[in-house]
Amino acid sequence: MFFKYFKHKFLCKRSGGVVNDTALEHDIYLFHQGNLRYSYQLLGAHVETRNGEKGIRFAVWAPNAQQVSVVGTFNDWDGREHPMEKVNGNGIWMTFIPGLEAGVIYKYEILTPHGHLRLKADPYAFSSELRPDTASVVHSLDNYTWNDEDWMKERKAKNPYESPMSIYEIHLGSWRYIEPEVFYNFREYADMVIPYVKELGYTHIELLPIMEHPFDRSWGYQITGYFAVTSRYGSPDDFKYFVDQCHQHGIGVILDWVPGHFCKDEHGLRRFDGEHLYEYENPGKAEKTQWGTLTFDFARNEVQSFLISNAIYWLKEYHLDGLRVDAVASMLYLDFGKEDGQWELNEYGGRENLEAVSFIKKMNEAVFEEIPDTLMMAEESTSWPLVSAPTYIGGLGFNYKWNMGWMNDMLKYMELDPIHRKYHHNLITFSLFYAFSENFVLPISHDEVVHGKKSLLNKMPGDYWQKFANLRAFLGFMYAHPGKKLLFMGGEFGQFDEWKDLEDLDWELLGYDSHSAIKEYMKQLHQLYNDNPSLWELDHKEEGFSWIDPNNYEQSIVSFARNGRSSNEELIVVCNFTPEVYHDYKVGVPKHGSYKEIFSSDAEHFGGSGQTNGLALQTISEPWQGQDQHISMTIPPLGVSFLKRTSVSKEEKS
Repeated sequence: MFFKYFKHKFLCKRSGGVVNDTALEHDIYLFHQGNLRYSYQLLGAHVETRNGEKGIRFAVWAPNAQQVSVVGTFNDWDGREHPMEKVNGNGIWMTFIPGLEAGVIYKYEILTPHGHLRLKADPYAFSSELRPDTASVVHSLDNYTWNDEDWMKERKAKNPYESPMSIYEIHLGSWRYIEPEVFYNFREYADMVIPYVKELGYTHIELLPIMEHPFDRSWGYQITGYFAVTSRYGSPDDFKYFVDQCHQHGIGVILDWVPGHFCKDEHGLRRFDGEHLYEYENPGKAEKTQWGTLTFDFARNEVQSFLISNAIYWLKEYHLDGLRVDAVASMLYLDFGKEDGQWELNEYGGRENLEAVSFIKKMNEAVFEEIPDTLMMAEESTSWPLVSAPTYIGGLGFNYKWNMGWMNDMLKYMELDPIHRKYHHNLITFSLFYAFSENFVLPISHDEVVHGKKSLLNKMPGDYWQKFANLRAFLGFMYAHPGKKLLFMGGEFGQFDEWKDLEDLDWELLGYDSHSAIKEYMKQLHQLYNDNPSLWELDHKEEGFSWIDPNNYEQSIVSFARNGRSSNEELIVVCNFTPEVYHDYKVGVPKHGSYKEIFSSDAEHFGGSGQTNGLALQTISEPWQGQDQHISMTIPPLGVSFLKRTSVSKEEKS
């Protein structure tokens, strides 16, 4: 009876409206085929009106259960009151409870095949109780009115590959808090975060996962509610407000997303109906031993529908501008984080997780078909080829990949005493051998400043002044290097302590000159970056970069040109990674004329020594470093100089 009613009355939303002729039976078929991209509209808890009476429709997938009931405060958690009906042989259970409204607290009481009763949160719930409570909360997605039409329209017309992209990675709970374990609301964070990010000149915010998770110190990476905004910071509508405000102020929002694994908490997905449902049955594939989590069964069609729908859900329902997909390598390789004997070869004798590879491709194809103007960024730490290439040429289908090789090499190089850097010169040049093999983001993320790795500033060698000079040089080189940029919070003002995930940032440091100067440096570095298309217009093309001198390892100096589409859009960048000052240093340049130093990391107002080039630098018609002419300039200590041609030579004019 219940199935017949919904077969004729079920309304399934699609992008832009409601399709009345989409039958429940068809959506259930697609769900079991792994092709229901909006499964959150089929499953979960939804406010509906049936026969003129308003109530809640509940639906859950639990194929191994003997019986499923909806329990909550409305029935004193008594599973006998509201049993669900199994509507098909593949384990979807449904019921409609009249009189209930949004805000109701509930769980599913599941009788397992072994006769045990389990209370489970709804995998498709849009909201949850505040931890340590674990029940789901009914929420309607239709309450919020968006005001970001201009942003969304501009986003469709923008080419992200040829646009500036500098990302501020932020964990809201430790950016600022009211007191330990008591956080601001998303609306309050909007009022604080947006002006700060806007002032600094970032184009995007990237949030550590804000899906519901039981343990603060997992930072959101061990999830129990994949469709639920964590109640730590407010309601789903509060989060929509945060994103909306970012867009209205010209800031994109990227969200960390975790499809590789989930936590084992009893109310979550683990053995959801008493059997291995969302996770692999084979423990060698299921167990993520280093994290104490479980791997999704990527071969299971219903899990594919769950995860693909989840990606689309965040992008569609919350207007997010992209997803940074966490720990892709852990999905791709069967032996990731495992010792010999803990894993098995695939059917071809390799270590690749073939169904995970297939799932990733299918996911990206679905996402880009539904939201073509989105960003899908892979945190992928190996040499897997074509991560950011389309699936039709054999790629994984992301449009960006984090450049973990560059990050590791550069941090290793910067931690060296400058006297030893000449012996490791390849660490700053090697990335250019592969810089255009993928669409890269250069990431200095939370993972690099936690667990004893030290803060970005404290990685730098030398005395107090040299630490700041090294940091300025590193950041200057980062913004000159091909690839989009990402920096974790605190790095922009030189936080001395590594990230303390249970405390907020050391904002009091901005009362000290060196730290306020670094913040000003980042502000003006972003201004330089955003104003000069040569630093981003051809980010992913070889013609956007050309070496002038990569070989001066004795003095640890490199120089290169960044090129834009216009011949006038060209910057010369000179980087010195030692504390030595060099006067009358010759740098080959590609064109005759006059060059001006438009930015120097050694400027006094940044805390530098002031070894800058204030006067115009005229070219000298004498070949040098493979160029037909050169300039003579001052090279600052532990400094980066950006030069731009401001006039043509007499010969060129004639």
